[in-house]
Amino acid sequence: MSHTLANAIGFCGTACIIFAYAYTTKLDRPNPFIQHGVNLLGAALLTVSLLVNMNPASFVLEFFWAAIAIWGLVKALRNRSNAK
Repeated sequence: MSHTLANAIGFCGTACIIFAYAYTTKLDRPNPFIQHGVNLLGAALLTVSLLVNMNPASFVLEFFWAAIAIWGLVKALRNRSNAK
């Protein structure tokens, strides 16, 4: 993969994370599936970029960002199941 493509993918990931943060801040009751799903997508895209342009500290950050997003999605699924 070229560095240009990896950077473009990374910028898309950055846009996802910025969108999720703005979305969460704007709404009083954000949809957790959108919030955590977009964060997970952003972390995944940034990780792809980091595999080409490695920065170990950022790689660790994206690992935890993705783990927290997965935790949030699991929690949202459990809450939705309990509400039925």
